[in-house]
Amino acid sequence: MAVEHHVNLLNATLINGLIVAVVVLIHHEVLINLSGLLSKMRQSHRFRSIAAVFGVLAAHTLQVWIFAGAFYLMHHAEGWGELGGNFSGSILDCVYFSFTTFTTVGYGDVEPFGILRFLTGIEALSGLVLITWSASFLFVEMQRYWPTR
Repeated sequence: MAVEHHVNLLNATLINGLIVAVVVLIHHEVLINLSGLLSKMRQSHRFRSIAAVFGVLAAHTLQVWIFAGAFYLMHHAEGWGELGGNFSGSILDCVYFSFTTFTTVGYGDVEPFGILRFLTGIEALSGLVLITWSASFLFVEMQRYWPTR
């Protein structure tokens, strides 16, 4: 039993690391591509700023869905733990839980149990870092195109 637990913990660590690597790489690529796209746009600074915000929001939404997919698969697989509370097991409940975890809002109506908790923690940390990265990106882009006073 103890060996099985350590194997599951090792597997969870590897899977969590892979998920984090995927969302960080996606975020990097989105920001690089957005930066290039914004520099080529000839529209007003308002339009470019709004396009940047929507681009960042789309990236975060994709990242949340990636975590949600992992929660869904782990919840329905044997030995990974489960999500409980106000939770039906649907993919939409996983997306809801993922959004509240990624943004660190954490309403507390859905609760992780078992090894699944580790993914919850790493999603919250990743969300904090990626949202901060987005805020920095948006600040720099807005400064670049904002009209001088």
